[in-house]
Amino acid sequence: MEMLTIGAFAKASRLSPKALRLYDELELLRPARVDPGTGYRYYAPEQLEQARLVAWLRRLGMPLAGIREVRALDPAAAAREIRAFWARVESETATRRDLAAFLVDHLSRTVPGNPGKPGDPGDPSKDTTMLELRYSALSDTGLVRPANQDTAYAGTRVLAVADGFGSGGAPASSAAVEALKFLDREPLPAGSVLNLLEDAVQGATQAVQEVAGPTAEIGTTLTAMVWTGSQLALVHIGDSRAYLLRDGGLFRITHDHTMVQSMLDEGRLTPEEATAHPQRALLLKALTGGGPAPDLDVRLHDALAGDRYLLCSDGLSAVVPEATIRDTLTAAPSPAEAAQALVRAANDSGGPDNVSCVVADLVNAGSQ
Repeated sequence: MEMLTIGAFAKASRLSPKALRLYDELELLRPARVDPGTGYRYYAPEQLEQARLVAWLRRLGMPLAGIREVRALDPAAAAREIRAFWARVESETATRRDLAAFLVDHLSRTVPGNPGKPGDPGDPSKDTTMLELRYSALSDTGLVRPANQDTAYAGTRVLAVADGFGSGGAPASSAAVEALKFLDREPLPAGSVLNLLEDAVQGATQAVQEVAGPTAEIGTTLTAMVWTGSQLALVHIGDSRAYLLRDGGLFRITHDHTMVQSMLDEGRLTPEEATAHPQRALLLKALTGGGPAPDLDVRLHDALAGDRYLLCSDGLSAVVPEATIRDTLTAAPSPAEAAQALVRAANDSGGPDNVSCVVADLVNAGSQ
């Protein structure tokens, strides 16, 4: 068999000799033969396809350990694994993308002498009508659980739902929400709200750790929004959810941190399979006492008059279809009536879990 020298193979595969030597040491791409006297590496022509795959995956940003796994798979399984890797990358970068967009927008508006585009918040011609929140919070034990481990809160600036788990789930969820309540009393300019929210999240994490001790078996989800007067800042971890009802459409604005959601994102499950999956409640991230503090999703949302927001625990979203949630939110005249109707719908569906709802409307200040 005609062998290629490392130089010829590097040129053909578009990998440098240095990279080929590294991949040999890591047992990622071994040469077909090594001369015992000189130590020269030789490669077989049929290894070119493997080398090109390694080069492409490196350009994609896949770690070497992941590339080793992909190379061991058949083509169909390798394609699924690459799709799953990219889905994880997109999920991990979504929050940073939103933050970058906010910073660009915020800094552009504060450049001296820049009046902003027509319709920007800095544009003098823009309608400056003030908005305010009308809100209601409701939490119910449900029909099966012996105690309520959820916490729901709604205030002039802070909306929050936390779903505790483990033997200390109730104190954990309460501690997480309590750590955010000081934001109800703070001035919250949009430019600094993310910093304030990050501080509050750290406080919530520490509060849960104090309650849970060193175990990861006790903890809580947390989904909260903070109103700045012009925007809503969102913080989220776990499988409680936030929805936006706007112009008759219902939009989920959080992403579940669960095993099943990650399998959906990676194309390993269909939505139909996910509803019946035995591990559909298994959390990948939550506030707990064990291990390092997890990263929470933190971002800003533009708000419009007429928006209705729903924060809820999975005691609602796991048993009531989104179409029913949308219809209920649309039909209810007030946040209090909407929260009551949603809790009632969860209990009418068997009430297998605690159920908590926070419903908030954005309305023009002073409106009835």
